[in-house]
Amino acid sequence: MSSHNPIISVIIPCYNEEEVLLTCHSRMIEVFEGYDNHEYELIYVNDGSSDRTEELLRYLHDSYPQTRVVMLSRNFGHQAAVTAGLTAASGQCAVIIDADLQDPPEVILQMIDRWQSGYEVVYGVRESRAGESSFKLRSAQLFYRLINKLSDVEIPLDSGDFRLLDRRAVNAMLAMPERHRLLRGMSSWIGFRQFGLKYARAARFAGTTKYPIRKMINLALDGIFSFSTVPLRLVTGLGGLTAGLAAAGIFYSLVVRIFTPNWVAGWTTLILAILLASGVQMFCFGVLGEYVGRIYTEIKQRPLFIVREMLEVKAAAEEPKMQPVASHTMARSGVLSRTG
Repeated sequence: MSSHNPIISVIIPCYNEEEVLLTCHSRMIEVFEGYDNHEYELIYVNDGSSDRTEELLRYLHDSYPQTRVVMLSRNFGHQAAVTAGLTAASGQCAVIIDADLQDPPEVILQMIDRWQSGYEVVYGVRESRAGESSFKLRSAQLFYRLINKLSDVEIPLDSGDFRLLDRRAVNAMLAMPERHRLLRGMSSWIGFRQFGLKYARAARFAGTTKYPIRKMINLALDGIFSFSTVPLRLVTGLGGLTAGLAAAGIFYSLVVRIFTPNWVAGWTTLILAILLASGVQMFCFGVLGEYVGRIYTEIKQRPLFIVREMLEVKAAAEEPKMQPVASHTMARSGVLSRTG
């Protein structure tokens, strides 16, 4: 394979994926070995893993000439790691896929077929999602429907980051410098001809999810606040509603005092009104704070990620292509043994 301008770049972000990494690589090799029409490169992005992911990536890079590895200086997060892979990609199209094998690598070939038919963005649509809890499924459905209600940009339902991007789409994505990134939303925003490819999502092959509840909530907030000003309009509406209620209360109090011999009674009502107004104010301050915090992060202009080391593609002449090695074989050869 030429080490120069491969047609297809496959970006695989990795964070503590030692249990699945070798199987993932073998599946990738099998997919492209039977597909002789295109050259390719596999770009692994090590997002500050604390397990043996880096050691395995170095082995894969030394063993397979089509492998590139981007080592980030620390854990910058999934969206930043994917962006690092897009920056490193040199192909005419780039495929984003996670290492956990929930998104089957074999679907990549179907994406390539759609790309060849003229689509610049081919995104995966999860027709079924094996191995995921009912809470995860319901929260995902709620997220997509909520963000589409609030946002000016429609994100396809039940889609993730698993997608193929034409070189023009990749360049458009890289031209967007924001720090709080939702790549699936950015991919919708850039336009181009897009196609939703349905597929069955598998259960995670090994390990645990890298998106616990806290990260899911942060991703949802990034999506809402990065693609919508509706929360600001909601704050304005709540402020107007609160002011209207206050004006109505004042008017009622004056009417009762002037035209009747009674005062407006109700210490409890007064306290409840104060608490309600305070709650609305705190909510509004929180929404404004989310936007101000994002502005603060953007104006600092810090890099989205820092590359500690780049392991480039080896020329085919330097190192012969090796067959995928099972994990038990690697263990015997010392690759999987702990280093002292």
